[in-house]
Amino acid sequence: MRLNLRAVEERVARLGGRELYDREFIFDLLLAYGKPQGNVTRLRNGSLSVASDKATEVAQKNVVYFKETTEDPLAVIDELKTSPAVVRYRTRFVIVTDYTELLAVDTKTGENLMIPIRDIDQHFTFFLPWAGMEKAQYVTEAHADVKAAERMGKLCDELLVANPGLMEGTHGRHAINVFFARLLFCFFAEDTEIFTKSQFTNAVGSHTQADGSDVGDFLFTLFRALDTEDKADKPTHLAAFPFVNGRLFTIAPEDALPAFTKSARDLLIALGTLNWSKINPDIFGSMFQAVVNPLERSDLGQHYTSVPNILKTIEPLFLDGLRDEFDAGFDSVRRLESLLERISAIKVFDPACGSGNFLVIAYKELRKLEHAILERLAYLHPKHQVLFTESKIHIENFYGIELDDFATEIAILSLWIAKHQMNTEFREKFNVSIPLIPLKEAGQIQQGNAARVDWNAVCPNDDGEIYLIGNPPYKGAKAQTKEMKADFPFVFGGRPFNKNLDYIALWFVKGADYIGGTRAELAFVATNSVSQGEHVGLMFPMIFAGGIEIGFAYTSFKWANNARRNAGVTVVVIGLRVARSGPKYLYTDDLQIGAKNINGYLADGANIFIGRRNSPLGASRPVMVFGSMPRARGLVISPRERQRMIDNDPLSSEFIKAYIGTKEHVDGLERYCLWIEDGQVDLARSVPAIAERLAQVTDERGKSDAGSTAAYAAKPHRFVQISYKPTDSIIVPAVSSERRDYIPIGYRGADTIISNLAFAVYDAEPWVFALITARMHIVWTRAVGGQHESRLRYSNTIVYNNFLVPPLSDAVKEQLTVMALRVLDVREYHCEKTLAELYDPELMPADLRAAHAEVDALVDSIYSKRNYETDEQRLSDLFAMYEAMTAEEAANAPAKKQRGRRK
Repeated sequence: MRLNLRAVEERVARLGGRELYDREFIFDLLLAYGKPQGNVTRLRNGSLSVASDKATEVAQKNVVYFKETTEDPLAVIDELKTSPAVVRYRTRFVIVTDYTELLAVDTKTGENLMIPIRDIDQHFTFFLPWAGMEKAQYVTEAHADVKAAERMGKLCDELLVANPGLMEGTHGRHAINVFFARLLFCFFAEDTEIFTKSQFTNAVGSHTQADGSDVGDFLFTLFRALDTEDKADKPTHLAAFPFVNGRLFTIAPEDALPAFTKSARDLLIALGTLNWSKINPDIFGSMFQAVVNPLERSDLGQHYTSVPNILKTIEPLFLDGLRDEFDAGFDSVRRLESLLERISAIKVFDPACGSGNFLVIAYKELRKLEHAILERLAYLHPKHQVLFTESKIHIENFYGIELDDFATEIAILSLWIAKHQMNTEFREKFNVSIPLIPLKEAGQIQQGNAARVDWNAVCPNDDGEIYLIGNPPYKGAKAQTKEMKADFPFVFGGRPFNKNLDYIALWFVKGADYIGGTRAELAFVATNSVSQGEHVGLMFPMIFAGGIEIGFAYTSFKWANNARRNAGVTVVVIGLRVARSGPKYLYTDDLQIGAKNINGYLADGANIFIGRRNSPLGASRPVMVFGSMPRARGLVISPRERQRMIDNDPLSSEFIKAYIGTKEHVDGLERYCLWIEDGQVDLARSVPAIAERLAQVTDERGKSDAGSTAAYAAKPHRFVQISYKPTDSIIVPAVSSERRDYIPIGYRGADTIISNLAFAVYDAEPWVFALITARMHIVWTRAVGGQHESRLRYSNTIVYNNFLVPPLSDAVKEQLTVMALRVLDVREYHCEKTLAELYDPELMPADLRAAHAEVDALVDSIYSKRNYETDEQRLSDLFAMYEAMTAEEAANAPAKKQRGRRK
């Protein structure tokens, strides 16, 4: 049962403030979030629980692992959250309680909760994913990473002032980038036992002058010492610093460190007072990209990708399969050892890696799985314990390409830090230390333009188990720079390509080429525009022609982050692989839906491509056209001008009509136009104000560079493009907010001219209005119509004409008419509100929503006898019907042509 926020809050409120809590608490909590009564009953009696100790634990796969304890809850949950059972069953929440305190961990977001159990009602939002409501943000604004990055930015600014020209030229920028990467490592190292506590900060404070004059020289010497293996070769005062290696502190002869001021020295020491031990490498990398670019500093974290969003990419690509294998082999030493060998050989490649957060999360998840396997092996076969001396997951198996120099350095550093943090977990589990330094692995991150770099040269595809992941750059055709445009020939070679392709198409095409004929697979995040409208036919035919298929896809969702000015974009996740038998899945609204084939529109249907069509497909219905276009400002009249013209000469009212496009229709604005039939010109000119305007139109059109416009200078009374008919009409907005559940389509009388900024259906009957305002049509529009920025873009030739309508009886048309008039009547009841207000999903009146629901149900019944549970089912049926109808058309075309010849 899906509950709204208020309902959940009211249900959980009943659990707060009790005097006594017992085992029933967890069952009451699950019920409060809408979990089925039957499932909870089976959990209570133990038949559904997968817990190892059913006397003190309750566990349901993918949902919860609950444990009651008389020991320290904090110690218990630290051990439980990474236990083999929790990894095996992918439990979303781990909860431990002594019935006084309650501790919980969200294993997907990493969030923690520690509260008195009686205060559970005050923290009800923590468990909202149980009710199907994912959290929009996963990291708090006050995170230490933000503070550290802000202070690093101030240090950078101070150094730039003290060192004019510091970042000039390629070498200068590279040097400052590497310098800050070294500082980040030193601060992290002294707080995480890589160095001794505060070793770096204390050395700076103890061995440099207060005015900062010698800090640059000191750091130069220190960095050399960190790159020196033999203590005897280090200065005496730096001999206690360990050998780091890994190229991080290797200084070229021409390198020089920046000169410091007193303020810069103070800032450096202040940075050392922060606690860097809890810095998350998957977060801070993106933060620190802004350190050396003051213009980006105000949006620290804007490129940070939340862990749950990254998991949408890597879980269905490979993690889910690995966890399933772990589950299947849970009681088999042989199978667990085989799985351990398998994951040790996996390569992960992000060809647009930024600061490395996708690679970091993939690395950490594989290490967590490895730890769970090792723990289980130790339980099954105690002799394995002595073999746990190191990890088999090496960062050398993690590859990346990144255009930005500093981000490249940060990506390498992020993997080192992630490795150290997982080594710490390894030590806590197995009491075996794996030292990070000397750094033996540097990762495989290379700086370069991934559109031009040979991916095989970075990560050789030897037909091993390779997974490409990431969030490549997306820029629409009109937003691309000249440099981006120049990348296309490098990717396509001699193959033809359309200049309207999104920039991210290069990653999909190169990715398809890379994985072709191999075991490698990929999953990229992209704006949902790549799977809508004409772009589908521009990109996917080439991909599918290479024997590649979509193995899984996440349909449109908001890709939000933790930026201060969060501008979430609507995206999809698309997984590609060599075509094969096996399951394929669509993910939408947290549901996994099996599919026979996933096409370029991310629907379960054949690989078809919707192009422009000149007439409607299926049952006979009126054509849809662009509205009328004046191509002359003089023919358009404001409400004030209209009133003034009528006041001066009432005859003018005969030549003025309401004139609306998308904005006027949706926002309830007034606008008018002159509408003069050919036989009315002389009468219209008798009105001085109209004669003056027609003269303006003649002059305006005569000066136009467009020949088609200039030709109408001699006919100033006429619109250049006329679609208008003196009949009832349906107006369809050219664009509509993606937030709306329904497109606010309208019904107008014969006295309204629909402009070219909207679409019109003349000779309109209400049943047509019902058809195209229904959810079935909205789903089709979202899939094939494309976008204008983030808004839905409508098209008569692509959307309306390709929307297949089955044969309709007169009785069904009558039912549709009744439903359409009901929607229009309810709108009229709320006539004080604009359509923008009525169709705001948070403000939509209940009676209007109910009226639309009745239309939806009736239209759904036209297409299927079964009730639709998801929009994906609707879309799948529409594509199947489209494929059948167009195939029938193609088969009949020769016969029609032959009959035409006989006539």
